[in-house]
Amino acid sequence: MTQLSAAQNAQSTTTASDANRALYGGKTNRRVTVRDIGLAKERGEKWPMLTAYDAMTASVFDEAGIPVILVGDSAGNCHLGYDTTVPVTLDEMTMLASAVVRGTKRSLIVADLPFGSYQEGPVQALRSATRLVKEAGAGAVKLEGGERSHEQIRLLVESGIPVMAHIGLTPQSVNAMGYRVQGRGEEAAQQMLRDAKAVQDAGAFAVVLELVPAELAAEVTRTLHIPTVGIGAGAETDAQVLVWTDALGLTPGRVPKFVKKYADLRTVMTDAVRDFAQDVVGGTFPSEEHSVH
Repeated sequence: MTQLSAAQNAQSTTTASDANRALYGGKTNRRVTVRDIGLAKERGEKWPMLTAYDAMTASVFDEAGIPVILVGDSAGNCHLGYDTTVPVTLDEMTMLASAVVRGTKRSLIVADLPFGSYQEGPVQALRSATRLVKEAGAGAVKLEGGERSHEQIRLLVESGIPVMAHIGLTPQSVNAMGYRVQGRGEEAAQQMLRDAKAVQDAGAFAVVLELVPAELAAEVTRTLHIPTVGIGAGAETDAQVLVWTDALGLTPGRVPKFVKKYADLRTVMTDAVRDFAQDVVGGTFPSEEHSVH
């Protein structure tokens, strides 16, 4: 390689590295903050978010450059064996969030407030959120609801706890609304806009839009000055989030239409486990290579 081509290659690598730093929150030597997320919207930069529920998985996402990791109550479905997110407790969320924080160095960790931990009102919400921040070390919390949750959001923010809001399909309300697209029709769309403005006015630093028509999500994104995070909300939101077991092909059966599978880990793991079992049954594991004397 000539000196010129080597220099060009180095410059290309540096440029790509700089681009990644900008794309993924701007900083690599410290935790990403809610301020970084806000500045990304000002610069017109999109960013990815994934869920995680344990230290090892979170460390992979952290090393890959994911700027925001959500310790979602989706753990109920894909980690704890519940049918919905409703049974997840604050104790469980605190334990899971603690593990994710310990497994990461750079990502902003957002922890879900589970069902029943904030619906009573702002004081209960503050007590619950304080546990996730103080005991687990989360950098922010997430709660569901628009206008109905704005007082909770306001008190948390005034108390120094960053809040990511969540509107559209809110899984904790599955018993009331089911799993269906939210915001269709003029009246529903106007309510969605009111909810989005309410959480912004209350001080939320970002808002998740789940299972919302792409056109409405785009309008909400244009209307707000805080970032929008889409999940089944089209391509015009400021960020995108997926449940990691869906995105990497570990979830069995059907996954939602909006999920893109980037790997097939369930097949990889199944094949590996069967190979291990066959080696044990056949007496080929452990071999001399894997034995001590």
